Amino acid sequence: MSRQIVHVGRRIKVCVERLIDPSGNEVVRDIVLHPGAVAILPFIDDQTICLLHNHRSAIGSRLWEIPAGTLEPGEDPLEAAKRELEEETGHTGGTWTRLGEFIPSPGVMSEVIHLFVARDILPGVARPEPGEDLLPQPVPLSRALNWCLDGTIRDGKTLTALLLHERVARAGT
Repeated sequence: MSRQIVHVGRRIKVCVERLIDPSGNEVVRDIVLHPGAVAILPFIDDQTICLLHNHRSAIGSRLWEIPAGTLEPGEDPLEAAKRELEEETGHTGGTWTRLGEFIPSPGVMSEVIHLFVARDILPGVARPEPGEDLLPQPVPLSRALNWCLDGTIRDGKTLTALLLHERVARAGT
């Protein structure tokens, strides 16, 4: 097996990996190396969450998303989640619970997204990074869950967090 880095970006690296499959054939794959990310399901109150109506240039439109961001080198996921929530929404404090983690695109990317739930958060002033076009909006949890089913929410991390949280809440664990 060999791996050659062909591009180094601000947050990712792209490499070409050559390996031999179980049949003895050489396989060439393009892989995105990603440092990982965090995503937060933030509860403003028991029945209301904060979603971002976020412009995503890669698809040329806005998506409804939970706050999220990339891990810095060596950064603890919980600390990164707290940082991202404050930057993107202004909310701080609260009670934090780990919801889980998932790999959004294992066929081409190494990214792992760590999911958290934040409750009892305090309002503040958002400090988005330059170039971020984020519109934080309070949304009733029931509406967000309906949006998961009707296609209004299309972002994978948001779908995963909302539906996983709903399943955990129904199970009472």
